Amino acid sequence: MNRFEGKVALVTGAAGGIGRATAERLAQEGASVLIVDVMRDGLEETAKRIAEAGGTASHALCDVSDEQQVRETVETCIARYGRLDVLCNIAGILLLERFDQIPVEKFRRVLEVNLVGTFMLCQAALPHLLESGGNIVNTSSTSALAGMPYGAAYGTSKGGVSALTRTLAVEFGKQGLRCNAVNPGSIKTAMGSGSNLPKDPDMQLVMRAMPLDRARGPEVIASVVAMLASEDGAHINGEEIRVDGGTLS
Repeated sequence: MNRFEGKVALVTGAAGGIGRATAERLAQEGASVLIVDVMRDGLEETAKRIAEAGGTASHALCDVSDEQQVRETVETCIARYGRLDVLCNIAGILLLERFDQIPVEKFRRVLEVNLVGTFMLCQAALPHLLESGGNIVNTSSTSALAGMPYGAAYGTSKGGVSALTRTLAVEFGKQGLRCNAVNPGSIKTAMGSGSNLPKDPDMQLVMRAMPLDRARGPEVIASVVAMLASEDGAHINGEEIRVDGGTLS
């Protein structure tokens, strides 16, 4: 399939995990991709993998919680490729800690990256997406839909992403913008490895997040992102698609 032939995509969090898988999938389907992250080595590896597979990608360092860096990144995309058709907000950080032990500064940091960063990228990219008739795919989480043990900060940030997604869909839908979100769960990435759990967690609570079959790789999220971002998702707007192996069914 070449659903993105002639299209340009900006993918955050592309140094690994879901961001890397999404960038590779969009490039495989013909998109020119600007990949961004704070980790240079991971970005260079993603760009190398895309090039070796015959795709087109360039990379830029960007801390999505920094407004100036966000705006410069969008400007870089326009300068290099002349347009922007798809924005995939995948960058994020995870904090798993008992609610009564979360330092306020850590809570704020999760919001700054996961929610405020998504907001700023959407705002900076909006004029270009309206011009191209493009769309946004945000990354929410199953933690936005159900209680996640030790995930007060993360779940709060992702609940905000879900609300932002619906707001953009309604506010700009008549102007041709689509904005949707994926809600991953039980995805095998470094961030979701379980190493972030607090000491001596209640495993009965943790097991609430287990899928019906098994955890899967980030490529299952990338395939849904690609569908939403393509013309196959032309009549989908303001929607969240849960991709969690039946965890919340």
